[in-house]
Amino acid sequence: MPGTVGPVLLVRDGFPDDPALDIAVGHALLERAAAGAIGPTLRVYRPGPTVAFGRLDALRAGFGAAVAAARAHGFAPVMRQPGGHAAAYDEGSVCLDDVRPEAQAIGAALQERFARAADLFAGALRAVGVDARVGEVPGEYCPGAWTVSAGGRVKLVGTAQRVVRGGSLLGAVVVVRGGARVRAVLEDVNAALGLDWDPATAGAAEDGVPGLSVAAVERAVIEAYDGAFGPFEPGEIEGVALARARELSARHRLNP
Repeated sequence: MPGTVGPVLLVRDGFPDDPALDIAVGHALLERAAAGAIGPTLRVYRPGPTVAFGRLDALRAGFGAAVAAARAHGFAPVMRQPGGHAAAYDEGSVCLDDVRPEAQAIGAALQERFARAADLFAGALRAVGVDARVGEVPGEYCPGAWTVSAGGRVKLVGTAQRVVRGGSLLGAVVVVRGGARVRAVLEDVNAALGLDWDPATAGAAEDGVPGLSVAAVERAVIEAYDGAFGPFEPGEIEGVALARARELSARHRLNP
C-alpha cells in the first residue's frame, strides 16, 4: 500500500455462519478508514456459502427468483457493496478485503488498484502451480477486465471496488475448491436474472492443480501481499468496527 506509514494491519476474522455480517465488516472498515479512525487493513478470511448480488441484479425482474435459487442451493444471498453481478463462493474459497484511507481514491488510482491486485493474485496462484492469467474471460460471469483465470478459460478471481470520500475497499474472491458447486448455483441464479454467460467459465483452481488446498492458496496470497505491502501487523477487527458491522448487516441481508 504505497505511501502508507507503519505496518498494515492483517486481520483473519471471518463469520462463515453469517455471510451478511462478513460483507458488513468490509463496509464498516471502509467507513472507519475513510474517517481516519483506522489505517490500512488487509482482511483475509474463509467465507460460508454465499451468493453476493450486486445493485444491478436488484434492478432485474428475476431478482426474487435468483435469491430463491441461491437459497435452494444452500447459499446465503447477500447484497454486496462493490461490484456488478452475482458472484458465488463457499468455504472452498478465500476472500480478501483491502481497505485503506486515501486522499485520492478515484480516477487513475482506481485502475491502479485493480491492476495491482490482479498481478498479485495471478502471482500467488502461479506460485502454487496454476496457469494464472489476467484479463476478461469470454462469456464469464460478472465480467471484468481484471479477472484472474486459469489458462484464460476459467475464472478464478474476481475483484471489485467501493470508493468513498477518503477511503477505498477492494474486495476479492479466489475460488480454490468446489467449482462444480459454484457453477451449479450460478447457472440457476443467472438464468433467473436473465444473464447470458458460459457456464464453462466457472470453476476452481483445483481443477487444474489436483489436490490444491485452500490453505496453500491463502498462504500464497498473504505472502504476495506481504512482499508488496508489508510488513504486516497481525491483529483483530476493532470493537467499534465490529459493532458497526452488526448494525450494517441488515442492509446486506436479503430476507425471503
